[in-house]
Amino acid sequence: MRRLIRLTLLAACLTTTVGCFVPIYSARPERRVQQLLYTSEDLRSVVDEWERFWFLDHPSHMTPIRTHGGIL
Repeated sequence: MRRLIRLTLLAACLTTTVGCFVPIYSARPERRVQQLLYTSEDLRSVVDEWERFWFLDHPSHMTPIRTHGGIL
């Protein structure tokens, strides 16, 4: 039983460090910069989509300064 627990813990420790052994980005600097830009753009669009879904990008009607939605 102890051996099974030890093997399970060892497997858990080894699987959590897979990212160090298998890089997700290219070794070429030009390609890596492009991949990082794409990743950051995707993450930024996820935040924008989340705010749009929960209507956080709309003006609040609870503010003391009223917005009428027209052109100022």
